[in-house]
Amino acid sequence: MSGGVEPLVIVRPTRDEDVEPMLEIYRRHIRRGVEDNAPQSGVPEPDDLKQRRKNLRNHRLPHLVATWRGEVIGYAYVVLFRKRPAYRFTAKHSIYIHHDHVGRGVGRLLLQALIDACAAAGFRQMIGYIDADNAASLTLHERFGFSRVGLLPAVAYRHGRWSDTVLVQRALGPGATEPPLPLGR
Repeated sequence: MSGGVEPLVIVRPTRDEDVEPMLEIYRRHIRRGVEDNAPQSGVPEPDDLKQRRKNLRNHRLPHLVATWRGEVIGYAYVVLFRKRPAYRFTAKHSIYIHHDHVGRGVGRLLLQALIDACAAAGFRQMIGYIDADNAASLTLHERFGFSRVGLLPAVAYRHGRWSDTVLVQRALGPGATEPPLPLGR
């Protein structure tokens, strides 16, 4: 671009052609999160992610990517917190950022887009699980109104030691102050 203006990061719904870049981001997170000699089971294949995207779309759950210069540099999505009907107004979210773009505001853009989409869909609560050592993510969530509501000690084993997970939560719209409308309205 002329004039030294950097292109903007664009957040949009995922497409099939985003699957491979999303998997590359996720695979690096998995490799960095466990021992180098740990088995790589549980890493989704392209068809698995395509099916997940289809299922999320069918349930009107956001599945988003952040792009910069046309390349996927992060992605985020929500799933229902629990499958039972009583929990249908609570979403659990996940955000993954390409390692070259951490600290550049991509997570902030994706988190805001998830909050907006979940509120518009009628969700009343958002839940997140964050590694206790991920200070940047914890700070980001606190800036967006998430509260630390729980600690799950020693639930993950990575880098040769047990790691804790922090449970965060944020109310959406009127939260728990009034009964919900049916989802999708």
